[in-house]
Amino acid sequence: MNAHHSGRLQTHDVAFRERRRVLNGGSGPHTPHSLHAIFKNDGWREVRLDISPAAQPDVVASITNMRAFFGPGSFDAVWSSHSLEHLHSHEVPLALAEFRRILKPNGFVLMRCPDLEAVVSLLVDRGTDHVAYTSPIGPITPLDMLFGHAASIAAGNRHMPHKTGFTATRLGHLLLDADFATVFTRSVRFDLWALALMKQAEESAIEGQFRAAGIAGFYAVH
Repeated sequence: MNAHHSGRLQTHDVAFRERRRVLNGGSGPHTPHSLHAIFKNDGWREVRLDISPAAQPDVVASITNMRAFFGPGSFDAVWSSHSLEHLHSHEVPLALAEFRRILKPNGFVLMRCPDLEAVVSLLVDRGTDHVAYTSPIGPITPLDMLFGHAASIAAGNRHMPHKTGFTATRLGHLLLDADFATVFTRSVRFDLWALALMKQAEESAIEGQFRAAGIAGFYAVH
């Protein structure tokens, strides 16, 4: 191997190591939409974790206990999409504490889950079996959003049932109770979003990333 080629490899290795790491907690199967767009650039390296081996994650584990795999401060960010609702209520603080533990002091967590207020309003107005939208796994009704995707559960996916639910107030306060320094929430259609920052996170820089990605409308939780 010539010195020029070796130098290029070393530069590549350094760049790879210096990429920020994001944990996709409760990743599900790998799809084009399983990672949020804000993390889809050369600056981020994704690690996928899921409780189901069928999802073929990098790590098979529960988000409630990742100590065997990740030490404190292992990640710059956590992305969790539609995972918390699959936990029992008493397990949610365990998962949030784990997210905080594995984050660097300037890290953040971005998550989304069903918005109970929006879902219940739809159920009252349109009925239990109204098709709210069609997802990659099929039509989604208020019952699916409340209790888990019925067709997937019927097909034997034992991890699909929903065991708890969240409003903006509940999720925001749970994140504050987990000792995140700053918490924001937003509601978009039937999804509840939360952004929680560690104490040393650069709020203005992170907000800039989200604005650049077309994400706005977060409200601070007190």
